[in-house]
Amino acid sequence: MDFDRTALIQAAFAARENAYAPYSHFKVGAALLTKQGKVYTGCNIESATYSPTNCAERTAVFKAVSEGERQFAAVAIVGSLEGKKNTLITSPCGVCRQVLYEFGGDDLIVIMAKSETDYKEMLLKDLLPLGFGAQNIQ
Repeated sequence: MDFDRTALIQAAFAARENAYAPYSHFKVGAALLTKQGKVYTGCNIESATYSPTNCAERTAVFKAVSEGERQFAAVAIVGSLEGKKNTLITSPCGVCRQVLYEFGGDDLIVIMAKSETDYKEMLLKDLLPLGFGAQNIQ
């Protein structure tokens, strides 16, 4: 699928502005591209007890799924400490990798960006080898 990576990364940076991270001060934004070309964004949302905290990637997936989307082509992820410039890429955590796998499978494109022009792109199968999905329980 051909798509505008810069626009997807920009959407992730915009989503990061809405992050609620009063404890870690590490704000993350994600922009999820459906196979139909629609973009859903998400940010991380923390809780004082930490375990109910939700990552940006899952926020975007849950928004999309709640509106009927089930197939995704790509996701862009950006993250950094509040007020700091991105110096490292932010990769999806293990839980997010599994949720992304559920709807994107092996070939989901994962863009982890420091900026619009400085990013690493990988397929989800390289971030989650031997992913566990619906095929494993049928």
